[in-house]
Amino acid sequence: MQAKLQRRQTLSDARRALVLDAARAVFSEAGIEGASIREIARRAGYTPGAIYSYFESKEAIYAALLDESLLRLCTAVAEAEAFADRPALTLASKARAWFGFYAAHPRELDLGFYLVHGMRPRGLTSELDHALNDQLKEALNPCEEALRAMGLDAADALRENTALFAHGVGLLLMRHTGRIRMFGQSADALFEAYIGQLVDRVGASAA
Repeated sequence: MQAKLQRRQTLSDARRALVLDAARAVFSEAGIEGASIREIARRAGYTPGAIYSYFESKEAIYAALLDESLLRLCTAVAEAEAFADRPALTLASKARAWFGFYAAHPRELDLGFYLVHGMRPRGLTSELDHALNDQLKEALNPCEEALRAMGLDAADALRENTALFAHGVGLLLMRHTGRIRMFGQSADALFEAYIGQLVDRVGASAA
């Protein structure tokens, strides 16, 4: 009986993965608003009714894709080296981890920022959006904790971590779209320079 249940679960997981693969392609082409369960089902080789046995809506499918993406991001940050009693090195290591993840996987950046269709959140419920935001914050928290360990209070650490993320995402977007080339600059080098300036600024303020 246990073996039979395991086979069923394996088959269910494989079918779910197939649906998500098809959905990723559809969302990439049409965005959240332009996508439909019918088209996702067609790409996956299923009926729309079969899709609903796994997901209640196309928004739930998008959220599942983003959830998997954020889990990969959190793993990349968690695996980045931390340095005991050297928070500045930990800050740089963890920041490079999330920046490097999105640099290596630009489609994950598109997915995470709803860039598959415009520049503002579309289609996700407030509950889903908050849950996914919590996962993103989990990936960014190590940088904030390092800033606290460097001597900043909670408010200043949050402000600096927000600015770090905003700066990094801006550079990633310029890299992803190719706009960085018009300035003859390297997104990686500019991000490294920002980290260095941040470490110096925090060190000076905490002295």
